[in-house]
Amino acid sequence: MHHSTEHSQPQVRFGVDRLVADPACRASWRRVGLVTNDAARSASNAAQRSRQALVGAGVPLVRLFGPEHGLGGTADDGASVNDGVDPLTGLPVISLYGARMRPASEQLRDLDALLFDIPDVGARFYTYAWTLWHALHACAEAHVPLIVLDRPNPLGGVPASAEGPLLELTCRSFIGEDDIPVRHALTLGELARLWQREHCPGAIVEVVACDGWDAALAWPATRLPWIATSPAMPTFDSVMWYPGTCLFEATNLSVARGTTAPFTMLGAPWLRADAMVRVFREHGHMHADVRVDRCRFTPAVGPHAGIACEALRLTLAGDKAPAETVAQRLRPVALGMLLLRLVVDLHPREFAWARYPTAANPAGADHLARLVGRREVEGWLESTPLHALTSAITTWTRADGWADRIAPIRLYG
Repeated sequence: MHHSTEHSQPQVRFGVDRLVADPACRASWRRVGLVTNDAARSASNAAQRSRQALVGAGVPLVRLFGPEHGLGGTADDGASVNDGVDPLTGLPVISLYGARMRPASEQLRDLDALLFDIPDVGARFYTYAWTLWHALHACAEAHVPLIVLDRPNPLGGVPASAEGPLLELTCRSFIGEDDIPVRHALTLGELARLWQREHCPGAIVEVVACDGWDAALAWPATRLPWIATSPAMPTFDSVMWYPGTCLFEATNLSVARGTTAPFTMLGAPWLRADAMVRVFREHGHMHADVRVDRCRFTPAVGPHAGIACEALRLTLAGDKAPAETVAQRLRPVALGMLLLRLVVDLHPREFAWARYPTAANPAGADHLARLVGRREVEGWLESTPLHALTSAITTWTRADGWADRIAPIRLYG
């Protein structure tokens, strides 16, 4: 077998690459819609948007739909996005994050199929999955096939790496509509199969799976460039820590938005970073792959915007284990909960829970419950004795029954 060189085709192919290469599976289409954004590229050409590849292959696209952050992927977190026109293709763009979160039936019923091609980051509260959820339900009602052009889960696709808690349905919102874990270890194609099975048996769902993806490894193993999926996901490092550090959105700490390394750092002008590092070393034994160091940053947006913050930086411990294998062992949700508790403990006067207004939740209330998926987490975090914290967090972050539940719909590994 010919080994790849820098000039050969990459080993991994996304769903869009497979669809473009197979005219037979699209021969009957006359009018097609596409849910996508600028982060969706071809595996064979990282400069090519997938919608360009589809148009170039003769797919009769007539309408585009954009998720949070818009078709361009650059709108601010939580900001309402208006309808528009795509400068690349000239096609109309209907926003699914603003006046509406779900396609209207009149926007679907003249279509032969709705394609869905958006890269995800593998965390429940990242909204692209819920754009898929709503598209699936809308397609089921309009009797239009939904075809997911699948992409790797950058955190890997091994069920044992999933982290709970599973969402309680009293915490449902646009950052969690279904009782899945925080780190779900599925691709969006697999989630579509799960939701068809559990919620929309009448929906017509097809998944064009990835080729050549090793679900036991994280994104760096694909050897493909990371394309920012949203403004605060500029690198794979941000993705790796995000399932845990995103919990700090519900606090008065900064998650380093507006820096080059969002979600890899946590800070505030009043943070006792040295003390945090010391206490983490005492209580973070289950996180042997994680290094926590003191740093400083000045966020451009969010809490403490424009103000220098004392901070913690998260990196992988040691230099021998590559991210592509370590990411499976990391427990970022458990890590985020531990760091939350230690911040609460060390800063009883300065720390506060906070609202987080977005287009989907204008008042910004209940943000922690919506992120974690449980209502009682604030009181639980503050009341659990430190000596019992590790076992309590381990119990809390179990994804009970998840592996069995997803066994019938898994496509990889």
